[in-house]
Amino acid sequence: MDTKKAESKYLMQTYNRHDLVVKKAKGQFVWDENNKKYLDFFSGISVCNLGHCNPAVNTAMKKQIDSFVHISNRYYAKVQTELAESLMKKSFPDGKVFLSNSGAEANECAIKIAKKWGIDHPSKTGEKRIEIISFENSFHGRTLATLSATGQLKFHEKFKPLPEKFVFAKFNDIDSVKKLINSKTAAIIVEIVQGEGGVQIAGKNFIKGLRELCDKNNLLLIFDEVQCGMGRTGKLFAWQKLGVKPDVFTLAKALANGLPIGATVANKKTSKVLMSGDHGSTFGGNPVACAAAVAVLKLITPKMLKNVSDKAKYFIKELNGLKKKYKIIQSIRNMGLIIGVELDLPGKDIVEFCINKGLLINCTHENVLRFLPSFVITKKDIDFTIKILGEALKWQMLKK
Repeated sequence: MDTKKAESKYLMQTYNRHDLVVKKAKGQFVWDENNKKYLDFFSGISVCNLGHCNPAVNTAMKKQIDSFVHISNRYYAKVQTELAESLMKKSFPDGKVFLSNSGAEANECAIKIAKKWGIDHPSKTGEKRIEIISFENSFHGRTLATLSATGQLKFHEKFKPLPEKFVFAKFNDIDSVKKLINSKTAAIIVEIVQGEGGVQIAGKNFIKGLRELCDKNNLLLIFDEVQCGMGRTGKLFAWQKLGVKPDVFTLAKALANGLPIGATVANKKTSKVLMSGDHGSTFGGNPVACAAAVAVLKLITPKMLKNVSDKAKYFIKELNGLKKKYKIIQSIRNMGLIIGVELDLPGKDIVEFCINKGLLINCTHENVLRFLPSFVITKKDIDFTIKILGEALKWQMLKK
């Protein structure tokens, strides 16, 4: 039985897959079962930021596999503490981190911190603060709690009633946030870049305003950096680009360059909210994934981050050239190498056209082409992408 038939027969049909069976991947390229080569400008949804099968990351994984793969969090593992130390030195030197397996789990942990914080720090009237402000168009995961925090109500309908209590403000609208703060509010959770929401970028003044509101009202500020973290914006963490520190932030996707891992990073005042028995994970902080993540953090140097910013500038310049030529492009949004090209029509057919031409991209929010290339791409790769995208847009225009 071939792979596609086997997938249909044996796997729950929860994904709309493209007609592509992957045989191997290396660097910025993917090959299918017929040995056709593709340039990957999606990177597994911003996971393989350092390229597929990065040699240094693979070496670190193999070394750890030869020592042990799993030992249980009932015991100490040096590689976990190495990762934790590296993360904290680069973010909150006096804070702590909880290691899990995914972005949804990292956000679950952040939500639990906020809930317990609100209970431990009641309002002046004695009310437990259990309400969390999220944002319209946001996406925080597919577990029940993170789904409840997701501001795209189309994801809610089939799973009601959902856990409470999340309310939704308008993204980039500080006044809408102010109106929702009350005696039960514990925290605000926000993506600096709404990746699944169409690559919507938070304004610097908006994020600064959230920090000021949280300080004034004794609320926690949580940044979800599952997609935009780990160097994609040109800084290791997106909040560093804006100069606004959260109380908690979450990482996953690119942290181990392909292995499943999540991290909930807490500053000093939130690092002791969860104590023994409050939270846990059997596979959280898997030693092999931790070894990969340690290697990733060593590889993301200031030179690499500058290279991300430089490549982003060149890519945006070329995309703006296409925008002048093809009126179906409504806008181009980016923060570093997380890039959205908004169209005035659905983007599904353009994605398929590009795949057929050997270019892997994505469409999110129905009409926003999303580009999440790895950091190892070259100017030649960007030129190829612009060429294929131009052909796709011309083809789409002729169809209209």
